[in-house]
Amino acid sequence: MIQVEIIRDASKAYVGFSIKGHAGYAEHGQDIICAAVSVLAQNTVNSIEQFTDDTFSGEIDEKTGSLAVSFPHGVGKDSRLLLNSMVLGLTSIAEEYGKKYIKIRFREV
Repeated sequence: MIQVEIIRDASKAYVGFSIKGHAGYAEHGQDIICAAVSVLAQNTVNSIEQFTDDTFSGEIDEKTGSLAVSFPHGVGKDSRLLLNSMVLGLTSIAEEYGKKYIKIRFREV
């Protein structure tokens, strides 16, 4: 199962996230849920890096399939939009395929 943790501040704005695990929907290389989650997360990180002035720290471990991203200096308007889009996509995947494959948890800091 893929475990997603979305980190929000007191105003419910997203300030980071972590994704770990594998969906187990299909065999390695055929798992459309893992592929979709990976594309959403990687595209979000790449877009924030390319199209915004925000700085973030990230950790990735390909062996365990984990990615963690945080924004030590806050999240700007453009990054917020990209994070909102990623969460929308992840939530849609969870609704379509169920909690057996992906679980999303929100944590306030």
